[in-house]
Amino acid sequence: MAALDQKSPNVLLQSLCCRITGKSEAEVAHQFQYAVRVVGSNYAPTIERDEFLVSEKIKKELVKQRREVDAALFSELHRKLQTQGVLKHKWSILYLLLSLCEDPRKPSSRVGSYGALFAQALPRDAHSTPFYCTRPQSLALSYGERSGPGPAAGHISASMGTSGISSLGVYSLNGPTPTPQSLLAGQPPQSAGQLLGSRLAWTLPVNAPPTPLAQATSRPPLGPAALSTRAPRACRDGDPNAEVGEPALVRDILYVFQGIDGKFIKMSGADNCYKIDSKVELCKSLRDTSSRLSELGWLHNKIRKYTDARSLDRAFGLVGQSFCASLHQELKEYYRLLSVLHSQLQVEDDQGVSLGLESSLTLRRLLVWTYDPKIRLKTLAALVDFCQGRKGGELASAVHAYGKTGDPQMRALVQHILSLVSHPILNFLYRWIYDGELEDTYHEFFVASDPNVKTDRLWHDKYSLRKSMIPTFITMDQARKVLLIGKSINFLHQVCHDRTPPGAITQVSKSADSPKDAAELLSDLEGAFQGKIDAAYFDTSKYLLNVLNQSYLLLEHLQAMRRYLLLGQGDFIRHLMDLLKPELARPATTLYQHNLTGILETAVRATNAQYDSPEILKRLDVRLLEVSPGDTGWDVFSLDYHVDGPIATVFTRECMSHYLRVFNFLWRAKRMEYILTDIWKGQMCNAKLLKSMPELSGVLHQCHILASEMVHFIHQMQYYITFEVLECSWDELWNKVQQAQDLDHIIAAHEAFLDSVISRCLLDTNSRSLLNQLRAIFDQIIEFQTAQDSLYRSGLEELALRLQYEERKKQREQEGVWGVTGEQEAEEQKRVQDFQDTIPKMRSQLRILTHFYQGIVQQFLVLLMTSPDESLRFLSFRLDFNEHYRARDPRLRASLGATRGRRSSNI
Repeated sequence: MAALDQKSPNVLLQSLCCRITGKSEAEVAHQFQYAVRVVGSNYAPTIERDEFLVSEKIKKELVKQRREVDAALFSELHRKLQTQGVLKHKWSILYLLLSLCEDPRKPSSRVGSYGALFAQALPRDAHSTPFYCTRPQSLALSYGERSGPGPAAGHISASMGTSGISSLGVYSLNGPTPTPQSLLAGQPPQSAGQLLGSRLAWTLPVNAPPTPLAQATSRPPLGPAALSTRAPRACRDGDPNAEVGEPALVRDILYVFQGIDGKFIKMSGADNCYKIDSKVELCKSLRDTSSRLSELGWLHNKIRKYTDARSLDRAFGLVGQSFCASLHQELKEYYRLLSVLHSQLQVEDDQGVSLGLESSLTLRRLLVWTYDPKIRLKTLAALVDFCQGRKGGELASAVHAYGKTGDPQMRALVQHILSLVSHPILNFLYRWIYDGELEDTYHEFFVASDPNVKTDRLWHDKYSLRKSMIPTFITMDQARKVLLIGKSINFLHQVCHDRTPPGAITQVSKSADSPKDAAELLSDLEGAFQGKIDAAYFDTSKYLLNVLNQSYLLLEHLQAMRRYLLLGQGDFIRHLMDLLKPELARPATTLYQHNLTGILETAVRATNAQYDSPEILKRLDVRLLEVSPGDTGWDVFSLDYHVDGPIATVFTRECMSHYLRVFNFLWRAKRMEYILTDIWKGQMCNAKLLKSMPELSGVLHQCHILASEMVHFIHQMQYYITFEVLECSWDELWNKVQQAQDLDHIIAAHEAFLDSVISRCLLDTNSRSLLNQLRAIFDQIIEFQTAQDSLYRSGLEELALRLQYEERKKQREQEGVWGVTGEQEAEEQKRVQDFQDTIPKMRSQLRILTHFYQGIVQQFLVLLMTSPDESLRFLSFRLDFNEHYRARDPRLRASLGATRGRRSSNI
């Protein structure tokens, strides 16, 4: 023992080989090499690593013991166990159960097999590398090629996956689980064929003839002589002399499974299916069974045709290539099943097993073993049809839609394919939301980019959603957030010139590095996936809004729009109007912009506007509109506010044009208020002066009444515009801006604010008739100002002449002469009479002006009362609070009645 302890393990192992075989060291060289490989490998020399084969042996052992009920119960329990993920090594548990159920007193046949295997001589290439099944055509054998070592065994995959189609139990839906390479590395190609053949043979009854691998080292040729070893079975209809037996059909069917025409079963191009030659004499049962089995080959061809056509199409994109790869993976497992069947057929041919034995490969057994693969191939073929003409996210949506089934195995199959198909989409998505990069060469992602769009329109036009490419497992809200995240990152870099790396804005979480990660995300779309999108969305949007508010003063610019373009800065607007009055009263063609700009700066320095930020004041400017014939400065003057950089994304050209329209309307309404103030001041100042002219009292009274009507109208309109329109809309806008979560929310709130102001200020297309009536009222106010100024001018001139006449009369009386002569008195009376003759003309002019004004107001009230806007209907009540206009126009009474009826019906 001491001498043995000093020897190396290799020497001890060689001595053991010599002791077992009884040969010299030179003669056991090959056995010694094999033993070294076995000892150095991580697999025990058992073949029950296949979970299905172990379970089948357990069931056969129970059946042998006449415990059929227990066998059925075990099968059901095993099926339930496969659906659970609690146990990782199910085959080990099953092998333990198999070992426990075997009779310990019975000598194990496996030990003898292993001894025979160990005792046989190994070929020179025992250390050759493993072999793989690369193409299904490698399984196809012509009848003259099957001499010598079987190619079917030489092309069996060494990587035994568990996600395929085989009903032999070598598949599950959790993806490939390779068998250790040492399982096949030390065996020659023909031994591998026998190995898999024996795996299939173990599923047969235990009383089948033993097939020790030591007896299969030299195989007989597989020509017609091999076929003759399998006695054809007589047909069920009693025709024992049929020329084509079931063994030949089994061989043909195995070729048809690969999409290759057999000797008797060929593809019919006219019927697009596999058919048995009509000249072949065959009983009906075998013909029907063969036809049913041939459908597997047709399904295989359909799937293979799709993958071959699309795999080389680069325009199919990464998603399409992933779909083809998933189909290839399923076909690979299908080919693995065919390899097992070919190996079993090879073993039967080598050993001369006849069809009469229970261990033989028959059409009926093929029907049973291919039942599940046929269902899976049908699913894949239907999926191929459903996905025709689709690519990218649309293809992923089609696969996802096909997974909505009640069959758990079919749903798991589609989910496995979906995890592979969605992997490129999720990679696109993570690069977009974490880096802002969009490398979508084949337009598969649901975010599209337009390279022709300039930087100033980046937010609005450069990026958009391809709605057809949005996968159905991603909601529209999630897609919108994904678009905003990447768009915000690019906006920060390209427009705001912010150099903060994306990793500092939001924490980068684990991406879908593999299809397994993609499958985990797809299984929790409302949890982990939604959480990643929400986290990136909130972090990126919050950072962008902070940059806009702090670095570019977005909210300050918004308030400046309210103060200057919407006339919110009252003292500034009033003082500016006072300073501009002399200039704007001139014809528009005589105005110069630099003069108006100087007046604007004077108004800024003289009011509270001077305390605004210089960044805001430098953007405030004067703009002259296009001049039309007869326009005055009031008609073409406008304030302007220059915007550029990131804030131009919110204040777009369309928005600024809306601000310009609203400013012109408000400026005109403000001018009406300014005119009526001047009219009222003129009346108050001249009332006492003209009191000495009683002939003007009627005209002046008429002026006072008309001015009061106009003042009431303008005050109510100003109240409506200022408080009900501007203030309410502005308060709603400000609340939305404070609660905004992203820039799109601010843009949408700002556009909604402008739309509300435009529509409620009667500037939209639906209120054009109301706006025309309102402008006509404004024109009447201007005409009234002109008429009253003319009246006061004439009255004051007449008053001045009369005062001069009386002054001269008194002066002459003081000199002791007659105050006036007869000629002077007659001249004075004639002049007074001429003035008094103009008063009816003035009264008539005022009466016509009043009639036109009231008619326009009445028409305006009718339009207000029929407006669908409730606030405008309430405005009509305030404008005619004492029903003055209603008494004059019967249309107002009808409209008011209809309005009250509508209100009562709503209540």
